[in-house]
This record gives sequence, C-alpha cells and structure tokens, in this order.
Amino acid sequence: MSHPVTPWYKQFWPWLLLGLLFTSIGASSTLAVMAVRSADGMVQEDYYEHGRAINMVLAKQERAAELGLSASLRIDPLTSDVVVDMEGGDTFPEKLDFELIFPTRDDRDVEITLEHVRDGRYLGQAPDNLRHRWYLQLEPRDDDPEWRLVGEGRFPDEEAIRLTPGRAAPAGDS
Repeated sequence: MSHPVTPWYKQFWPWLLLGLLFTSIGASSTLAVMAVRSADGMVQEDYYEHGRAINMVLAKQERAAELGLSASLRIDPLTSDVVVDMEGGDTFPEKLDFELIFPTRDDRDVEITLEHVRDGRYLGQAPDNLRHRWYLQLEPRDDDPEWRLVGEGRFPDEEAIRLTPGRAAPAGDS
C-alpha cells in the first residue's frame, strides 16, 4: 500500500518556514529604513567645547550662591504665563534669559526673555501645552552673565519650582 505523496507546495511546513523567513525579512527591512531615515541627533553637537566650558558654568553658579540668589518659578498651565520671583541680591537686572532645556532633543529647547515688572518679579510667555520634564536655567540677559540659577521641572504643574545656584528643589523644600 502506498500513500499518495502530495507536492511540497500543498504541505503545511514549507509555508510555515517560508512565512517566518519573509516576516523576518520584512521586519528587518522596515527597521533598517527607519534607522536610516531618523537621525539620532546629539543633545550637544559641540560636546567638547561644552565640556571645557563646565568650569565657567560652575563659576556662575558659585557667584549666584555668593550673592544669595534664588528664585521661585511658576508656569501657568492654562495661559502659559511665566512668573519668576527673585530672592536675594541688592539689585535686579531689567531682563532675564530663561531657558527650558529638553533632556534628549536639542531642537525642542526654548529660550524666553523675562521682563522685570517690580521688586524682583519677572514675567514672560512660555509656549503653549508645555509637557514633560525640562532642565531650567535663569541668568541675566547680558553678553557675559555674572550668575546662573538652575532647576528641573515637570510640566504642566500647578506648584512653583525652586531655582537655586546648585540643584533643583521643589518650592516647599529649603
């Protein structure tokens, strides 16, 4: 008794193996195209110069500590108004540079000029729908700023963020 032998193209196993092969080829081709089309992008293109300038940044933060400067920052989630209340120091500059630095994509960084309105209070306008975590820098608007305050914030947030010469801290902490 002989069993009729079916041709290979009518059997299950060759099609299963070919299906796995073509699926892996398709997936790897898709991933290769995505890798070529999307740039990795460096956070700092001039990382070497940035590394050399770190001592100047630390000197600015030390100067802010010597002056006893700190600030309270609030960005209204509805209107995107930026309100900064400076503390310490004798005089306040007319304008401040406020930078929102996105941790992973330098094309999302934002620089805002804040105007002095009264007694250490500064106002400005942030972009709408500010989301995610950002590094924050505040310094006088000048060619060579004397001091710098830094912080970190997650938006949208109703709470004030504390900007200090060193690390970030919530407004309730001291």
